[in-house]
Amino acid sequence: MPDIAAEGWSDKSVRQNFIKKVYTIVFVQLAFTTIVVAICTFVDEVGNFVRAHPVVYYVSYGVFIALYLVMACVPKARKKFPCNFILLVLFTLALSYMTGMIASFHNSQAVLLSVGITALVVAAITLFCFQTKVDITSWGGYLFAFCMALFIGGIIASLSGAYGKIPWLHTLFAALGVILFTMFLMYNTQLLLGNRQHAYSAEDYIGGALSIYTSIIQIFQNVVSLID
Repeated sequence: MPDIAAEGWSDKSVRQNFIKKVYTIVFVQLAFTTIVVAICTFVDEVGNFVRAHPVVYYVSYGVFIALYLVMACVPKARKKFPCNFILLVLFTLALSYMTGMIASFHNSQAVLLSVGITALVVAAITLFCFQTKVDITSWGGYLFAFCMALFIGGIIASLSGAYGKIPWLHTLFAALGVILFTMFLMYNTQLLLGNRQHAYSAEDYIGGALSIYTSIIQIFQNVVSLID
């Protein structure tokens, strides 16, 4: 998604400062999203409201897609302050609401279990990327193709009515989603580290945070759909 360049990583302190910025932003995003999910899950009045007003979800989804495309396709939009932070805040609000609404349709035990599983997956992938010598930063094209195949397959299944009628198909798509976005998390984490064939440019910390955060949230959404 962001521009990928290997320059700017010769100075170890620059890389470390970049990684700290990214994970600080991601931590704040995840903390806010966790609060939204908790409110939608444990506050019945809020859960009932979001379930009763699906139009708000679709508006949030439209905002999510639009902002993602803007920040992915327009490098200046995610690098120029304060525009980049404004877009990031709006993006986080939209994706947090979407995630909260999805969580509201599941029981609290499933949501808590999904949070725990997602945390373990993220920790394992992060440790793996810091330790491994395997380079997957050149797999971007394959991951994009996988993503498009899953997306188009989901649309076809939904339009045909099969997605809602065949339980195992729902489970299959959720499982494939977990695999896909776990691979995206691994890919984006290696781009973040900057010690592989490709890397985020040193000033693109918003792009790095956006990619890591989105991958984690997508893993959670698919995990909760898979186990409940």
